[in-house]
Parts: sequence; structure tokens; C-alpha cells
Amino acid sequence: MGTTRLRRPPAPTDAERARSVAARGGSASLVGTGAPASTPLVHQVQADGSAALLLDDADPVLPLLREHAGELAAMLELTDRAPVDLREPVRALLWLTGRIRLPDDEAARRIAVQVADTHPHPDLLRLGHGATLVRLDAGFAVLSDAEGTAALAPIELAAARPDPFCRVEAHWLAHLERAHPEVFDALARYLPAALRDRREARVRPLAVDRCGLRLRVETAHGDHDVRLAWQEQAMTVAELRTQLGMLVGCPFRVPGS
Repeated sequence: MGTTRLRRPPAPTDAERARSVAARGGSASLVGTGAPASTPLVHQVQADGSAALLLDDADPVLPLLREHAGELAAMLELTDRAPVDLREPVRALLWLTGRIRLPDDEAARRIAVQVADTHPHPDLLRLGHGATLVRLDAGFAVLSDAEGTAALAPIELAAARPDPFCRVEAHWLAHLERAHPEVFDALARYLPAALRDRREARVRPLAVDRCGLRLRVETAHGDHDVRLAWQEQAMTVAELRTQLGMLVGCPFRVPGS
């Protein structure tokens, strides 16, 4: 897949993009433990870069973890997928590498309550009744997305904030493509000539953030990602509506605003 940029527009930092991937959650896989890869029932990356993972009691990593005195090297892979059905749906990968540990029962319950405060999930009720909570203390993180690849220390993740639209963009972008295809027809004029002149090119929504809109251009010869920058950063829904309207060339209503 190729990546095309019109110029170097403002974009969230590597750490901010990583925090946004973590905040959206995506799908998770626990690997590198010596046991087969496993999928947590619930996962959440905390503000300090650590991760809480709820595992089924039948997960093969748990007996291995207990054999190693409750501590084991591991890597958590988070897969961030586009909000619409793209040919290549994965738009970012975030790997957290460190050590998983078994907290005591009281600490596990406390962590589960913290997770439930921001990410309620019925499987959290299984803690101690068919499920076990483990904690991943990350030593470093690696982000790979259309903007590039970056290695990050936990302190960098802890200092960054997720994008203000990271949890709502999926609904908004899916709505845009479904109900307002004319928006993407209008945005096509910003594409480089090599893409704009291809009659078969299809412009799709990929992501939105405080700095701009990312498009996926699907052609017969491959896929290309283009970032379109807002004239000014948007931090609220009203500001996002204004910036999109200026880019498209007409006022536009953000769903839910």
C-alpha cells in the first residue's frame, strides 16, 4: 500500500496517536509468553502505559505464569481497524512489550473497578468466577500506522492524551460515507493529480483527528493514504463541524451535534 501526502500538514504526535489507538481498544492478542497466543476477554491500556487484561481461567498462559512465580515476559498487540469496510482494514498496530504479573485478589478487584469506570463490560463480573485479571507493565511500545513507525517509552504514553474524537470517529465517518457520499466527491479535488485523474479511484474515509481528515484512496493499482489538514485545530464537535465545512466548501452537520 502506498502513502501519498500533499505536504507535511500538522498531525498528532506519535505518542498521541498511540494513546488514541489504545483508547479505542480495537482487538487484542497476548503473545510472546511461550504459550499460544490468547485473546483477553477484556483489555484496557491505563494512563501510565500499563494494561489490564482479563483472561479466561482456561487460558494456557495462566498456568505458565504461575510456574514462573507470577511474572512472565509478554507482548500485547492491539489492532486498530478502519470504521468502514476497506480492502485493507487495518490502519494501525500498537505493540506493548513488558512483563505480565498476577496481582493479589484485592489489587485485581481494584483494577477491575477502574476498568469498569471507563469501559463497562459484562465479563468483568467473571473475575474470580472463571476469569483472572493480569497486569502488563510495559517496558516500551511500538506504533505502526500510515504516519510512520515509532518506538515510545511508557513515560511518553503517560504524558500524551488521546485525540478528542478518537472514540466517536467510527460512527461519524461511517455515517459520512453512507449518507453523504458527495462529501468525498468534493474532497477528491485535494488529491494529487496522479490520483485525482484516475477515474476508477474511490475516496474513502480512514480517520479524523483534531488536526485533520485522513482519506484512503483505493485504485486498481493499490491503495494510498492522504491527510487533509484543517485550517485550525478542532477540539470540540462545533469546531470539527466548522473545519469540515470549510474543507468541503459548504456548512456541514456532524452527526449527533
